[in-house]
Amino acid sequence: MSGHSKWATIKRKKGAADAKRGQMFTKLARELQLAAREGGDPNFNFRLRLIIDKAKAENMPRENIERAIKRGAGIGEDAAALEEVTYEGYAPHGVALLIQTVTDNRNRTVSDIRRSLSRGGGNLGESGSVAWLFENKGYISIALEGRDQEKAFELALDAGAEDVIFNDDAAEIYTLASDLPTVRQAFQDARYKVDTAELLMMPKTSVSLEPADTLQVMNLIETLEDLDDIAKVYSNLDISEEALAQIEA
Repeated sequence: MSGHSKWATIKRKKGAADAKRGQMFTKLARELQLAAREGGDPNFNFRLRLIIDKAKAENMPRENIERAIKRGAGIGEDAAALEEVTYEGYAPHGVALLIQTVTDNRNRTVSDIRRSLSRGGGNLGESGSVAWLFENKGYISIALEGRDQEKAFELALDAGAEDVIFNDDAAEIYTLASDLPTVRQAFQDARYKVDTAELLMMPKTSVSLEPADTLQVMNLIETLEDLDDIAKVYSNLDISEEALAQIEA
């Protein structure tokens, strides 16, 4: 999975245009609204707290965050009518895709997804066709800032983490979904900088492709992620260092 996080970092480094930032705020607002249905107080709604942290990291204005939470919680006249729908499909070369959406119009969403998949050489699958290839996990990315890797590793395992991967001066920590709050809190209490904490769908097995084929799949995933209704796109593609180097170049 570390290749996927490196790919996300590269995309951030490339810089987002104003239109992209506006699109990001729209997607975050929908995620906030959906999470707020389970309660508008982040002290008692961990999922909401995670998305608020993500929105703040993207510099989403405070008033936008508060407005989205109120809508999701059903406060006010413009309470949201959104639902979370997950679609399954395939990218070229048999790569499995799990596409999470937040939508107020299923017909529009599935039409946009089907069209993007078709143009990118993929196809939409039936329910259950690829979901079994993924499992729900907690993911935390921390900045080590010169701190000892062994101590970070011990802290992670003591807190209940399943795996730790070190990259440069950072660490990626994987947990059971239920253990994410505990592990994150352990690192916060130890005064580590937590860059990311989120729930994700992690592939049980990965598919390795040649760099050119990898880029083709990644382009399709980016196209899907650019759709307004898409929250997350997960794949079982193993992004090689060689492919990442070509992108950075």
